[in-house]
Amino acid sequence: MIPAPKYPYPFIDHIIISEEEIRERVRTLGEQITEEYKDSEKILLMGLLRGSVMFITDLMRQIQRPLTIDFMSVSSYSGTSSSGFVRIDSDHKSNIHGWDVILIDDIVDTGYTIHTVRKLLADRKPNSLKTCALLDKVERHKIDIKIDYLGFSIPDYFVVGYGLDLDEKGRNLPYIASVDLKRYQELYGDLN
Repeated sequence: MIPAPKYPYPFIDHIIISEEEIRERVRTLGEQITEEYKDSEKILLMGLLRGSVMFITDLMRQIQRPLTIDFMSVSSYSGTSSSGFVRIDSDHKSNIHGWDVILIDDIVDTGYTIHTVRKLLADRKPNSLKTCALLDKVERHKIDIKIDYLGFSIPDYFVVGYGLDLDEKGRNLPYIASVDLKRYQELYGDLN
């Protein structure tokens, strides 16, 4: 692990995945998707807001195929833990019937979110449906799920950066960093 700079957030503990490691992994995921969808003219990347924005933006630039994007806003977190209840705050706008859909998430924790959204999308009759996540906390899974395209498996840290946040703090960091939750609470009080 690389010691994290104290700026801009003093609650950062360590950088666990560097900006360069993310860039390289996103490039290889883009190459893999390009190859596997070389015969598809109807690829749709379905991002889960807001955490997946940086990931989907970088990933789509690495996919050398015609594609479109859409988003869904879902929530399942309360403070630093998944509630187990998945709420669709805003549904996607595209008709996905007949499309090759790749569901893009920032992080898989319990697995409830990606499982619930995947089931919802499958009912809408896409041509194919696969999942892609930047991060996976395998030891936290409460449900058996398959991630078709995975960036990194990580230990059970609370992390911020590259789109992931803690109470909207840390999204803008170009790397993935662990959070010192005790320090965070000292600085900002109880977690929302």
